[in-house]
Amino acid sequence: MKLGKKLTALGMTTGMILAALAATAAPASAATYGGQCGSGYNVIRSASVGGQGTAFLTYRAANTTNCVVVIRNSPGAAIPMNAWLKRSNESTWQQDPGNWTTYAGPVYRSAASQCVDWGGSIGNYQVTYRQDACG
Repeated sequence: MKLGKKLTALGMTTGMILAALAATAAPASAATYGGQCGSGYNVIRSASVGGQGTAFLTYRAANTTNCVVVIRNSPGAAIPMNAWLKRSNESTWQQDPGNWTTYAGPVYRSAASQCVDWGGSIGNYQVTYRQDACG
């Protein structure tokens, strides 16, 4: 084989290997909060939900209200999802369970000068924080 053909073959092989590595090494896109809770809500905490998406705890100072939304990294066919939130001193959760394509929630709870429990689930993965965001 002539040198030019060897280099071409080597270049094609290297290109295919690099393309395969890029395809397998690329991280899943991270979920981004997109204002699902409404105007004036700012993200104060976020947590990965099993690498499938992100739970966001937001707060609106104007009405001292917290909001939780759970957003998938890759929207697709509807799957079981939920967002939950409550004051830490209460027993009843505000929830939004269902089969969703993109996000669960928003769920709201006024919690001026109190701690909240919050979290969510995507498929079989879930995250919950207790006695959090006290203030």
